[in-house]
Amino acid sequence: MRGRSILVADDDAAIRTVLNQALSRAGYEVRSTGNAATLWRWVSQGEGDLVITDVVMPDENAFDLVPRIKKMRPDLPVVIMSAQNTFLTAIRASERGAYEYLPKPFDLKELIGIVGRALSQPKERPAAAAKAEEWEGIPLVGRSAAMQEIYRLLARLMQTDLTVMITGESGTGKELVARALHDYGKRRAGPFVAINMAAIPRDLIESELFGHEKGAFTGANTRSSGRFEQAEGGTLFLDEIGDMPMEAQTRLLRVLQQGEYTTVGGRTPIKSDVRIIAATNKDLRILIQQGLFREDLFFRLNVVPLRLPPLRERIEDVPDLIRHFFAQAEREGLPLKQLDQGALDRLKRYRWPGNVRELENLARRLAALYPQEIITTAVMDSELAQPSLVALAEEEPAAEEKLSLAVERYLSKYFANFDSSLPPPGLYHRILREVEYPLLSAALAATRGNQIRAADLLGVNRNTLRKKIRELEIQVIRSSG
Repeated sequence: MRGRSILVADDDAAIRTVLNQALSRAGYEVRSTGNAATLWRWVSQGEGDLVITDVVMPDENAFDLVPRIKKMRPDLPVVIMSAQNTFLTAIRASERGAYEYLPKPFDLKELIGIVGRALSQPKERPAAAAKAEEWEGIPLVGRSAAMQEIYRLLARLMQTDLTVMITGESGTGKELVARALHDYGKRRAGPFVAINMAAIPRDLIESELFGHEKGAFTGANTRSSGRFEQAEGGTLFLDEIGDMPMEAQTRLLRVLQQGEYTTVGGRTPIKSDVRIIAATNKDLRILIQQGLFREDLFFRLNVVPLRLPPLRERIEDVPDLIRHFFAQAEREGLPLKQLDQGALDRLKRYRWPGNVRELENLARRLAALYPQEIITTAVMDSELAQPSLVALAEEEPAAEEKLSLAVERYLSKYFANFDSSLPPPGLYHRILREVEYPLLSAALAATRGNQIRAADLLGVNRNTLRKKIRELEIQVIRSSG
């Protein structure tokens, strides 16, 4: 190892000292500088086997310098460090050709491991085809260690077609991550098609996925394309994959193994060029043990596992998330809100059973219903003390006659602080959306997941209920009792 040279650039003298000591102990020769000009001179003179550089330096940004380095010396690995620990930073590092992105503060053992891998198998990472600046609005927010790992993994996966399995509780943002993989990847010019297995009648899933021929079954009066055909050349997101029936699992396995499928009622194989991203909030290994999920399909889907942590495991991201959602609400025409310190502390103490989706709904509700600019601790205590409509409906499981009472109790607290004199644009639709999700969830809870009974209880068409379940991404939990 002796003789391998590392070039370090960081305007923080303390960081340079720490890196110098750690890399020297690991057996590397180290040269360090506090500016980009010296680093560029060393690289131009052919020095160094690897570069470690901070993003922000007094004379030049590393995002501008690294492409020049890669153009002059394509095989020279570059590790980018940054205290600006956002998803966009990770994508920019990948787009500029960095070997790895490392958020500050970093673990020295991890850094030494990255250096070792880069030097043993030096390679140039493919540059992302799309400029990161084009995607400033993508709402993957958080600077916690857990989110940094996700950003780095996503940056590595962008230019691949690897199948990804996203796991995590409901409301953690699984479809958001799937869209990021598509929108930043080489298939971004193709379609992104999503299908939620839990929202489709089980006997129609095969037709929805693979399409059907005319006369394939009663009611099939014309040929219909499936989601695979609609996603050709792009990405197909299979949400709640654990709810897929065994027959459809067998068909999906054939696509993954052979790259082709047949429509329902069809005989001619159809070639498929689709990237698969699956997601679930269930433990598929338990479903495998119960005989409800194919083990061979699990291994085909679980090529790259990606677990999204619940919000309670990354509470430090709550301030960034609430600011993001308030800013989003302002762009939609609502007044901009802020939290006092007590209200922010209250958010950090909350357990967030609904995860990021619950926090987003809270931000919209605060922006829409409260006239004051500063949200106080008292307001937050009131909001977070409100009962869950689902919990109220489940107080007596399957007691459907209690649902209307649960709704009345919920709404009486929900609108306790409503200011009828406040007329923000689109208030009707925002309130409708806020009420629809808990109402439908409560109806499904009261009927133990029976969509037919829930539709009858609510007095809506069954197809309308299924459409709303899909649109609102409501997780249907079916009772075995």
